[in-house]
Amino acid sequence: MENEINETKKEEVIDEEKPQKKKKGDEKLLQEIEKLNQEIAMWKDKAYRTAADCDNLRKSYEKDHENLLKYRAMGFVEKLLPVLDSFYLSLMVKPDNPALINYVKGFEMIYRQMLSALEQEGVKQISPEAGSDFNHDTMQAIDIKEGEEDNKVIQVYSNGYTLKDRLVRPAMVVVSKKSTKKDEHVEEETQQNENKIN
Repeated sequence: MENEINETKKEEVIDEEKPQKKKKGDEKLLQEIEKLNQEIAMWKDKAYRTAADCDNLRKSYEKDHENLLKYRAMGFVEKLLPVLDSFYLSLMVKPDNPALINYVKGFEMIYRQMLSALEQEGVKQISPEAGSDFNHDTMQAIDIKEGEEDNKVIQVYSNGYTLKDRLVRPAMVVVSKKSTKKDEHVEEETQQNENKIN
């Protein structure tokens, strides 16, 4: 009987060891599964990021292509500006000779036709008038003269042009600046100091 009890105890000890071995094996399997799940998550994340990067790159290329088509005439318009400026300047002269008046009218018609053709392609002329407010977005001040008010256009040297919503060239203008007594006083002091130095 004692032998039977010992054998039973041995069997219980063996049975207890077996589940422990299974548990250790299960833990290893669970660790491997966890490791594989982490790898799967990592590769999924990389795949999603790569797909998002590809999508962003595709959108960027589409936008660049759209801009390329939209502003394809930019170089042509820039090359045409000196011709438009020449027409504009020649039309500023008002001749007294009746024969020349007809020529000027013909040039005006050609000039308007050119502007009309350019407008159909999205080119707009910026032609500020004397007395209008100076707009630094569409105009460039090439000279400043004293006037009654600040930042008013006094004279227009050349018109500006835009293509769609992009500025090709700003209008070249002379801008007014209101004179102040302080400025005159500073100028007098500067001249006096220069005279003392000389």
